[in-house]
Amino acid sequence: MKVEDFNYELDNSLIAQTPLLDRSSSKLMILNKNTGEIKHEIFTNIIDYLNDNDVLVINDTKVIPARLVGSKEGTGAVIELLLLQEITNDEWECLAKPTKRLNVGTVICFKEKLKAEVKEIIGEGIVVVKLLYQGILLEILDELGEMPLPPYIHEKLTQKDRYQTVYAKNIGSAAAPTAGFHFTDELLTKIQEKNIQIVNVTLHVGLGTFRPVQVEDIMNHEMHSEFYQMNENAASILNQAKKSGKRIIAVGTTTTRVLETIMSEYHEFKKCFGNTKIFIYPGYKFRAIDALITNFHLPKSTLLMLVSAFSTKEIILKAYKEAIKNNYRFFSFGDAMFIK
Repeated sequence: MKVEDFNYELDNSLIAQTPLLDRSSSKLMILNKNTGEIKHEIFTNIIDYLNDNDVLVINDTKVIPARLVGSKEGTGAVIELLLLQEITNDEWECLAKPTKRLNVGTVICFKEKLKAEVKEIIGEGIVVVKLLYQGILLEILDELGEMPLPPYIHEKLTQKDRYQTVYAKNIGSAAAPTAGFHFTDELLTKIQEKNIQIVNVTLHVGLGTFRPVQVEDIMNHEMHSEFYQMNENAASILNQAKKSGKRIIAVGTTTTRVLETIMSEYHEFKKCFGNTKIFIYPGYKFRAIDALITNFHLPKSTLLMLVSAFSTKEIILKAYKEAIKNNYRFFSFGDAMFIK
């Protein structure tokens, strides 16, 4: 299976540059994953497509303001770091540029409150740094760091919380689980009032979001490891849902990867944590989810491969053409689809 099989043409004007003022006013495509039948809706009406006793699963990860711009000690050369994940106490895996200016022992200064010493150069732009600071790191990052917006977004974000879901609480992501952007507190309350349980899991989104597939044959692609966890309450509710034949609806590809990782490994949901490299592409047999809420993804991306696996590549690419025809907004700040 070739990467090119997952390509499509998209005009730049359809790439959403800013979030909508009202999160739930985005467009929503309802897609039957078996027949390809399409309906056009507004996201707030998703409640009409959720059944009593469905279980909605969300990723409660919270994005760190992890993009730091500093200067190399001694020369003043500008260096940018994107913190990806903490390996041990204050040692972080980062995406750095330009890496050609960095050596083991190089110190990067971010004003007077924060420094980073390079401990290891892994390659492909990835380095390990030791953060040197006094005080509380998250407060320092909140002051000095910027939200790590994807490279196709060129507008400056005026409010950091617009690159978070309303239910974000577990700090650790280098990118947001964007399918969750469409939910407001009010909509979540209405969903619960309809006797639909909402369950939290966590996956800290890392390098996989920023890394394009660089091989021709997707079978040769390896995902970057990302931390996930599920608590006992979530596992209990989801196991009961499976036994009762209730639908499990994943909000986003990150949530999907948590659920499918756990079900593949343990054959049931259970309290656990770990790192996943699961790569879902056509041919994969889904064990955990029954429906998926997701955004419209980049051409040739692993996310597009995942949604193609949940339906078919042909149905998904045809739906994308229909979305383009109807001026849907694409990618992180864009519109949504409900695949069922």
